[in-house]
Amino acid sequence: MEILVDSATNMRELGKKLSKFLEPQDVVYLIGDLGAGKTTMVQGIALGFNYAGRVTSPTFTLMNIYETSPIIYHFDFYRLDGEELEDLGLDDYLERDGIAIIEWPNLTTNLLPAESLIIRIELTNEDYDLPRLVSFKALGERYDLLIEELKKEC
Repeated sequence: MEILVDSATNMRELGKKLSKFLEPQDVVYLIGDLGAGKTTMVQGIALGFNYAGRVTSPTFTLMNIYETSPIIYHFDFYRLDGEELEDLGLDDYLERDGIAIIEWPNLTTNLLPAESLIIRIELTNEDYDLPRLVSFKALGERYDLLIEELKKEC
């Protein structure tokens, strides 16, 4: 599934729509260039779970936790390599009843769950002007069903 998103507001709205279908222990991978809108998507997901706090990129902190129901674990692996990821204890978080949203998962794919929802956000202009092309790919039956439900919302 692909959607053309023409503003940051609409990116957040897409995240809110997606949040309706996310469940505990879901894993969402966000892939895209720096500044593509990955964190903006997470802002919308958090809004969909009625989170009123600030949602920022965890590039330097590695993980932000948003106290929603279910809890959201927002990771950013941009600065990590595989060994550092092992030290982070990611498995502990993935086994909890929260939702794991991971920016830059492609940097450490051998340590991450195979079943997931992959969201790729691509620039349509080299100068970072909107719109963005947002592609959804399912890895696993659970995420196939999620995308089918999301299509009905979009």
